[in-house]
Amino acid sequence: MKIVSIVGARPQFIKCAPVSRELRKEHDEILVHTGQHYDHGMSEVFFEELGIPKPDYNLGIGSGTHGHQTGAMLGAIEDVLEEEEPDVVLVYGDTNSTLAGALAAAKLHIPVAHVEAGLRSFDRRMPEEVNRVLTDHCSDLLFCPTETAVANLAAEGITEGVFLVGDVMLDAMEYNRAIAEERSRILEDVGARPGEYLVVTVHRPSNTDSRENMTAILGALGEAGMPAVFPVHPRTRRYLGEYGLLAGMPENVRVTEPLGYLDMIRLMAHAAKILTDSGGVQKEAYMLGVPCITLRENTEWVETVEAGWNVLVGAERGEIFRAIWSFAPEGEQRPCFGDGTASSKVAQILSEYY
Repeated sequence: MKIVSIVGARPQFIKCAPVSRELRKEHDEILVHTGQHYDHGMSEVFFEELGIPKPDYNLGIGSGTHGHQTGAMLGAIEDVLEEEEPDVVLVYGDTNSTLAGALAAAKLHIPVAHVEAGLRSFDRRMPEEVNRVLTDHCSDLLFCPTETAVANLAAEGITEGVFLVGDVMLDAMEYNRAIAEERSRILEDVGARPGEYLVVTVHRPSNTDSRENMTAILGALGEAGMPAVFPVHPRTRRYLGEYGLLAGMPENVRVTEPLGYLDMIRLMAHAAKILTDSGGVQKEAYMLGVPCITLRENTEWVETVEAGWNVLVGAERGEIFRAIWSFAPEGEQRPCFGDGTASSKVAQILSEYY
């Protein structure tokens, strides 16, 4: 069977790695990188560290407005699909690369399989939410990470081709955590002591595009005083520069370039708390057993909140500060994301169906 897998952004590289290993045991996989994340720190380093095969196609689309970027991807992916004539197209997550891959395949009547289907934040202001909904509604096979995701699809009338497989990011975590502890020197590089620092990631437009929100987030970090390691997304860095906040960063905040997967796992694993607006990082925090403070008013990973290991604070300075010092998980962690075999289940189901 020939499978075309579409990736384009950091979270998709992580999800793709364990699935690709399984697929290539029996099938011909063609890997297409749209170029949505394109610099070394956000792209190439993940292929190198995770052992992902070099993409067969790098479309080099790059950044742009949502419409221009998605449109450019749609045309370029369509050309690849017409040349390769795959049996199925595999897409991951909720980025513009996800939607473009699904639409291109659906319009060519090629079956679509969606890994991480069924997630909902119920906030259509988020471009990721629009991408999720549209992708799910044109997919033939929907691989859900949680029971909540299955229920979300059923509420929208999608019950055929739905499979609860668990989360492929748990597969990646279990495969790479010991490797990260052995190879990464990130704690030594940034001078962080285990259990005595925060990790911060901010990249969503709802925060980065607001001077008020970024000022509040950094103000709360500075007021808290605890050392905070802040790997800065290129887009976030640009906005911080425009706002004059990069030069006035609180002294306790240690800004770094974007980190590779192994460094990021080790950094998060030993943090006191993690502050983020990333869906993937919320989930990774839960998998690592680290309390998470989410800089949003909603989340697609409701299980982490219901389990008491994640708290939603938005971008309100006082709420962030209070959470840094007072938020503590309530109760034992539940196994929300499967048993670490999601990738093999995805490969098995694809084999049976096509």
